[in-house]
Amino acid sequence: MTATPLAIRRSDLWTRLFPIAVLFLAGWAVRTPLARAHPLIAGLLFLWIASDSRLLSLIATAPRRRPAPRQIVAGLALAVFAALIATPPAVRSALLSLPMLAGGMAILLAVHLCWGASVAWMRFRTAADARWVAALSELLPPPLVRVAAAELRWLHLGLFRWGAAPDVPAGCQSFAYHRHLTPMAVTLLALQAIEIAVHHLLLAHWSARAAYILFVLSDVGLIYMIALIKSFRLCPVLLTPEGARVRAGLLVDQFVPYAAIVSLETSFDSALVKDKATLNAGLLGWPNLVLRLHDPLPGRRPRTAIAFRLDDPEPFVRALRWRLESRP
Repeated sequence: MTATPLAIRRSDLWTRLFPIAVLFLAGWAVRTPLARAHPLIAGLLFLWIASDSRLLSLIATAPRRRPAPRQIVAGLALAVFAALIATPPAVRSALLSLPMLAGGMAILLAVHLCWGASVAWMRFRTAADARWVAALSELLPPPLVRVAAAELRWLHLGLFRWGAAPDVPAGCQSFAYHRHLTPMAVTLLALQAIEIAVHHLLLAHWSARAAYILFVLSDVGLIYMIALIKSFRLCPVLLTPEGARVRAGLLVDQFVPYAAIVSLETSFDSALVKDKATLNAGLLGWPNLVLRLHDPLPGRRPRTAIAFRLDDPEPFVRALRWRLESRP
């Protein structure tokens, strides 16, 4: 029986979450009275569990179940780092009281940092795009680096880039969709600000600390909302020399080669838009265009159509149909 892409992704997700769950349980175990009574044994068990769970995860996700040597070193270094950070002071002191063990952990961390720094420097020099992300992914877990880069991108866009030009590479045609989205999104932003102010005032009477925490989280949410509104204008739909790039701010960015497009439809029923095989990129509005595809898009769900909305669809329809008719 052939596994579906969704099943593969779920399996991969579980193998990645497994060591995290095990670490949480081990972190709880080293804080029990029994662990406090025997800190050295608790520390050694934590180090063994952290190393074993990480290596098992690497073996499960590696091609042919054979992780690369550098992946093994990085996995063991991560386990050592967790043992030094996540354990109580008594357990950590007990581990470091053994000179051979402390020296081995220091050597392992040094090897990982030196090896990773050399590869990171090479990636930084050779990577064409996102060089910092490529470089830091050699030193830190790549999913963590990608999440941090995405968060920084949202914060940078929300706080800066006022009046910036839309992201339209050379040789591409852009088509706007922000004119119908921005008024509704700004209204939601205003309602969000009012709701935050009311909740802050009510919560301040009960707990000042909780009010400050909510204030910080709410402000971050406002910045994200501002970034999303700005991204509608800065990230238009594009027709590139190779294909169509359907975007909906920072939420959707899907590239489709011209060879993969079967047809462009301007008249369709609601069943097509609501179909699970359709990627609906028409935010806060009913789509006015649908791209039908030869093969499903890669991802958790097979997508055979993309629905989206443009402020003025006619120029896009003419340009895309001309490109489709000009295909070899």
